[in-house]
Amino acid sequence: MNKNLQAAKYVFFDWFSALLTWTLFYLYRKVNEDPHIFQHWNAIFDDRKFWLGIIFIPLFWLMLYVMAGSYRRIYRKARLKELGQTFITVLIGVIFLFFVLILDDQVHDYRDYYESFVVLFSLQFGITYFFRLILTTRTVRKVHRGEIGFNTIIIGSNGNAENIYHSIINQEISSGNKFVGFVNVHDRKNFKMSRHLPYLGNYRELNRIVQEKEVEEVIIAIERSEKDTIQRIIIELEEANVIIKVIPMLQDIMFGTVKVDNVFHTPLIEISPDLMPAWQQYLKRIIDIFASSMVLIFLSPLYLFTAIGVKLSSPGPVLFRQERIGFHGKPFYMYKFRSMYVDAEKDGPQLSSKDDPRITPFGKVIRKYRLDEIPQFFTVLKGQMSLVGPRPERQYYIDQIMEKAPHYRLLLKVKPGITSWGQVKYGYASTIDEMVERLKYDLLYLENMSLSMDFKIMIYTVLIILQGRGK
Repeated sequence: MNKNLQAAKYVFFDWFSALLTWTLFYLYRKVNEDPHIFQHWNAIFDDRKFWLGIIFIPLFWLMLYVMAGSYRRIYRKARLKELGQTFITVLIGVIFLFFVLILDDQVHDYRDYYESFVVLFSLQFGITYFFRLILTTRTVRKVHRGEIGFNTIIIGSNGNAENIYHSIINQEISSGNKFVGFVNVHDRKNFKMSRHLPYLGNYRELNRIVQEKEVEEVIIAIERSEKDTIQRIIIELEEANVIIKVIPMLQDIMFGTVKVDNVFHTPLIEISPDLMPAWQQYLKRIIDIFASSMVLIFLSPLYLFTAIGVKLSSPGPVLFRQERIGFHGKPFYMYKFRSMYVDAEKDGPQLSSKDDPRITPFGKVIRKYRLDEIPQFFTVLKGQMSLVGPRPERQYYIDQIMEKAPHYRLLLKVKPGITSWGQVKYGYASTIDEMVERLKYDLLYLENMSLSMDFKIMIYTVLIILQGRGK
């Protein structure tokens, strides 16, 4: 199962489709202008726009498809999903090309615009989906025949695990699960699953097992008496890029959380490792870069004012540097305008409070209006932070938070942010308990992560800054 080769096939045919579409569309436009164009081919091949389009238009489409996530999980594509994704992506791309390249063309009347739009969309969508349909159909059939499989482990060792195992291997059409073993939750003398699959270890060893066995899918099939461990299991899998599926209880079916893509497959609740669609992830990064650049340019006088104020308020450097833990647990340095006296933590790490004597008079002002945070836009440009995301903490405090709330590890799945839902609701936390309380809002953000949620949080942050309600 060569994923790179399969992805390369999609890339090549998408490139070829864009090339063919542009050529046909260009000829269509030329024929509209001059019905006798085929009598003098040189007019086409001598046109610089034709060759520029041949080079750059396919590259534009490939970039758009990458942003849409078209080449991710290449063996898990479904034909109907492919149809919808291709339709939406092509529609967005054609609208962009139409307004950038075509709208300034000379036309006889506005019907030419509408006809051109329909022709360009029909060609691009029809040719692209034709090749994608062939590739996806061949892949789906190989999965259904069991020729392509995904290394899968079952978490569970008794009745539920055994039932789900039999249900999956006896499916009329294969779902592609290639079972490599099972993992237990509670230790017992005998495991029913040992009659069917090799025992791989305890769920606390999941990260090691996933890496060693190259696992792509995990099915949680624990007993009712083991339900208290499901949160810990998901936390253990936080760093693993795997699809998690859970056997549903009756209440899950009643609340509509059980979704299936194929009527022949066993119904399971799927927990995808992707918190946001790929196109939103790329767009989020573009927004981070654009907004940070604009802030750094237009707020440069404010930077200068704040820097002078910090320098005059107390002896010491203008900027304060501190190590924080970021995406996937990687440390990075976060910069702020210094709002405390030098050696504020000479007795060890301390959280700030409302009437903290370590804060300078000018520091209270810039904290109130969050001006101390603005150097972090440089960190956003570097890609270590985002505009919106859970606030990064020091390892010293993470260790303490984890003792009370081990699910804090889930926050490391995303880049930390300058502002967050927890920051908007809580501001600066002054105790570990407040950090834990703020954590629930950041977890809610992960569950509802989207560009619209980011915009809401940014709007509320701006209102807090303008009203001086920062703390």
